[in-house]
Amino acid sequence: MAFIPTFVVFFSACLYFGQVLAYDNAYYDNVAVYWGQNSYGATNSNTAYYQQPISFYCQDDAIDALPVAFVTTFFGTGGMPVLNLANTCNPTDNATFSGTDLANCAALAADIEYCQSQGKIVTISLGGASGGVGFTDDTEAQTFAQTIWDLFLGGSSTTRPFGSAVLDGVDLDIEGGGSTGYAAVCHRDPLLGIGGQQTVIWLAIFIRAPQCPFPDANLGSVINAVGFDAIYVQFYNNQCGLQNYAVVSDWNFGVWDQWARQTSPNPNVKIYIGAPASSTAAGTGYVPIGNFNSIAVQMRTSFPSFGGVMLWDASQAYANNRYDLAIKQALSATGATGFTYPACSAAAYVSGQAYTASEQVSYGGYIWEAAYWTNAVPSSGSSSGWSPISACSGSSTAPVSTTTSSTTSTTTTTRSTTPTSSVPSPTTTATGTCSGVAAWQTSVVYTAGDEVTYGGYLWTAKWWTENDTPGGAAGDWTNDGAC
Repeated sequence: MAFIPTFVVFFSACLYFGQVLAYDNAYYDNVAVYWGQNSYGATNSNTAYYQQPISFYCQDDAIDALPVAFVTTFFGTGGMPVLNLANTCNPTDNATFSGTDLANCAALAADIEYCQSQGKIVTISLGGASGGVGFTDDTEAQTFAQTIWDLFLGGSSTTRPFGSAVLDGVDLDIEGGGSTGYAAVCHRDPLLGIGGQQTVIWLAIFIRAPQCPFPDANLGSVINAVGFDAIYVQFYNNQCGLQNYAVVSDWNFGVWDQWARQTSPNPNVKIYIGAPASSTAAGTGYVPIGNFNSIAVQMRTSFPSFGGVMLWDASQAYANNRYDLAIKQALSATGATGFTYPACSAAAYVSGQAYTASEQVSYGGYIWEAAYWTNAVPSSGSSSGWSPISACSGSSTAPVSTTTSSTTSTTTTTRSTTPTSSVPSPTTTATGTCSGVAAWQTSVVYTAGDEVTYGGYLWTAKWWTENDTPGGAAGDWTNDGAC
């Protein structure tokens, strides 16, 4: 699959939810913001906006959840995890527990507890870009779950990195290594007895998918097996990012809503929009706050599974004129509770009817828009040519048709998007020059601009890609013409 080197697949899982009363996962205006990696400081020199203590970001109601990033290695020296919080606490600049590389960040206890007292949930994020993650089997995964429980959550240990602070959950940033063990870590039943206690478990999963694919290539089977409460989907650094919101074939929030309501073991699961908090927080996908507000509000009023937004990260949001506060205000203005289904205003889908790009129909409780010419039944499959753009309720209007000879035309509505742009159709440029260009190969990594020949055509990679056939459904390649 296509792959972005960093921030690729995030999973928040197994959230212990006991002491915080203000946070409510049923709300539609929740804002989760990552803290711990000083993202602004990694790309900017103005130290005034470098990462501040976590309590700095808890002084108003803008942020509801703060994942602390990252535990970079699952099994380090002495079998213990490794914790690195950039300029705040790390194993190089801070003391570590004897016989381990686990940093002692107990000085953060009061800051964490302050945030919790303000109604925030604070979680620990495991993984990151280091790749020191994964399990050999379910037994190892369950042992690791107990370790995390003892170090960060409701258990007890002499090596608690945050001292007396008891975190509210665990966020897994999985950037590879497959799905082995994750269902065992996150399944509710084993965790109910962890630490010898009957514990309320709040489960979430944050997917930073390379192309927002569905199902997720790494842990798709896990989200279908475990009743997660929330899923954060990354809509940046990929072709289905916020920058392509107006391209119906790319923006797929509706696909996730359909999964949430029809497939998820938890029918009340919430879906979040993952977004960069500034232009320097990601390669692509950042949009000005006015655009982001419009998109988020549109999703909130269109899909009942919408739960809010996730931002990367706190330092970037604060440096960018409080991007976090602006989106919180926009969502809260629509109401934290309650959902009214839009009417099924598009004409009913007609079986066997041919539809062209931008035409809309009502079918199966959704309004669908055609990405290109199609006569397929509307579904979330990539080959159907349809994308669900809104849930809907009520009877759809009958198609208004006029017949001349054997040709039938159907009156439909047209999607209104913010911002607006035309939907591109596939095009092929003039004949390509293939002399000296190597043939495409499986298992070879290609980056943006790399050229290959395949099927008698010249192709150019749009971004990092591996094992995705030129011309395939992933859309990783540009067709430069026949050789």
